[in-house]
Amino acid sequence: MTRVGVVGNLRFRGIGAILGALRASASELGVALFLEEELLGHAPDSDRLTQGAELDLMLTLGGDGTMLRGARMLEGRPVPVLGANLGHLGFLTSCGPDELESALRRFLAGEHRLEPRMALLARPSGAEHGVTWRALNDIVLHKGGFARVINLRVSSNDELIATFAADGLIISTPTGSTAYSLSAGGPVVVPTVESILLTPISAHTLAIRPVLLPPSDMVEVRADNGPDELLITVDGQVGDSIARGQGLTIRRSPNPVLIVRFSEHTFFSRMRRKLGWGGLRERDEVDDRC
Repeated sequence: MTRVGVVGNLRFRGIGAILGALRASASELGVALFLEEELLGHAPDSDRLTQGAELDLMLTLGGDGTMLRGARMLEGRPVPVLGANLGHLGFLTSCGPDELESALRRFLAGEHRLEPRMALLARPSGAEHGVTWRALNDIVLHKGGFARVINLRVSSNDELIATFAADGLIISTPTGSTAYSLSAGGPVVVPTVESILLTPISAHTLAIRPVLLPPSDMVEVRADNGPDELLITVDGQVGDSIARGQGLTIRRSPNPVLIVRFSEHTFFSRMRRKLGWGGLRERDEVDDRC
């Protein structure tokens, strides 16, 4: 039996019916389902998904946020992640709700490829054995509701890059280049171009621009001023803080996230569909699909 973990967002319409259909076909597919606790009400005879469970596949039902959460639950283990998009954009997901059973069959038959995606690890500077945050998209250091610009000293491999006067800084992977970084003026980075992208948030001088670093670099960010605490947001979901004057160190994770892809889905085909790259006709087709 193929052990499949399932995480989902109950706010998406129709997820109950999808879980019911998935449960009904599990035996015929040769799949053992392990559902996170919030989903068990829709398939009460399924096993509960626990942290550290041995899985062959992680299935996420929702949008990109659900997929990011599912990937983070794996804690770096080499388990493929298959995302079913129940929302609109879905940059990371690989199929729609109507294609889910077909996608599972194709995965089980080996008719897929695994796309390794670089992840980031972040921790307070000098805390070698303390808390560590793992991100597939980005680590964001920002001032929260503090209504003043902050000066962020940004270094790479102990060499000062610059002091960024901004509202915050996004440190992202190539995967995260199409998330918050893109809305802050950062470039779109092809996922196979492994790198660490630094994108300032509302920079207070035109001279400050996004910077693309090699994936092997160790980045440190330290605030010279600002509130007593600076906020850290991981993949737009997990929050924490560091004290003023304390640094944040970010490096590449040795364990990539493995995303399930099918032959008809390429990076640029997704960009054309999701961002409407192309002519008016192509953008109209995207609107129809959404």
